[in-house]
Amino acid sequence: MDGSQDVRRACLSSIRVLFVCLGNICRSPLAEGVFRSIVEEHGQNDRITVDSAGTSGWHIGSAPDERMCHTARKYGLQIDQLKGRQFEASDLSSFDYIFAMDKSNLRDMLSLDPGHKYASKVRLFREFDPHPEDYQVPDPYYGGKEGFDHVYDIVERTSRMIFHRVAAEHQLSVDVK
Repeated sequence: MDGSQDVRRACLSSIRVLFVCLGNICRSPLAEGVFRSIVEEHGQNDRITVDSAGTSGWHIGSAPDERMCHTARKYGLQIDQLKGRQFEASDLSSFDYIFAMDKSNLRDMLSLDPGHKYASKVRLFREFDPHPEDYQVPDPYYGGKEGFDHVYDIVERTSRMIFHRVAAEHQLSVDVK
């Protein structure tokens, strides 16, 4: 078997996970960074692909908010290199799991699926949070630094739950931590 067949097989078996917020500069890039670190921690980089997007086009090509980058660095994550992109209808078919940070983002994504073909793979992120409150990740953009730490706590614990759910559904061999 040649190398190109290996690459094609790896792409076919890749599990694709997308996190979506409004601008793709605070909540979703943090979720991308946290989830990617969990994937790496469990040695699943070759099986799980992670990305993030925003439902608005305000920050296309922009780095994450500096306050969120600072919060991520405080917890050992680098998200500075990520660039904002807008969620597209094609993401509905390209990703296996799509997680909305709040109900407004969920509604905006589902509006791009009028036939409800992909609705089952688009979920609220906090559906998997052991402490879901109102099922929405608060947007820290207009708040103080404590809001960014609060969002980190939500994203970290919920990402771990999502990872273990994805791993179980795809029968991935991982250490339970």
